[in-house]
Amino acid sequence: MDAKRSVGPTAHEQARLGETVADNRIQTVGQRERQRARQGALPTVLLLAGVPESVRRARAFVRDGLTCDARLADPDHIDTVVLITSELVTNAIRYGTEPGDSVRVVLDADATRTRVEVHDPVRRRPRIRPASDERQRGRGLIILDALCPGRWGTYDIPFGKAVWAEVAAARVGGRT
Repeated sequence: MDAKRSVGPTAHEQARLGETVADNRIQTVGQRERQRARQGALPTVLLLAGVPESVRRARAFVRDGLTCDARLADPDHIDTVVLITSELVTNAIRYGTEPGDSVRVVLDADATRTRVEVHDPVRRRPRIRPASDERQRGRGLIILDALCPGRWGTYDIPFGKAVWAEVAAARVGGRT
């Protein structure tokens, strides 16, 4: 055995492992998107500069995307998803970007639910902080949790994280 060999994978082996993990993730995402395409629904993606002005564009993108589809045009549902998008994008820009970074908004909706994901380049995960009268900020995740309790979360992506939230589509008569 070579005395110079270190324990664990070499940098080259780690890179190959990373490629394999990324390839598997891409393949899984590709399979999921093909399945959604067969069902007649594909996610819509918007890439934005990581600046505060982008929040308005994200809201318009989601509102327009949901309004175009007659199945998803319930005004209360749209307003809820737009508010969630605003909170997610604001948090991504405020806590997940540096100058020059971008964020990605993914809108994936069908007749049963609407899912919004916001991707940013920072791995630090958001956490709910107790409400305080002394802080001017920090209520976004409290709002998010109230609007879609237990139906939001985070996951790692190759270069950062995704924060997602899902809202059940409104049914006839306004019930969800």
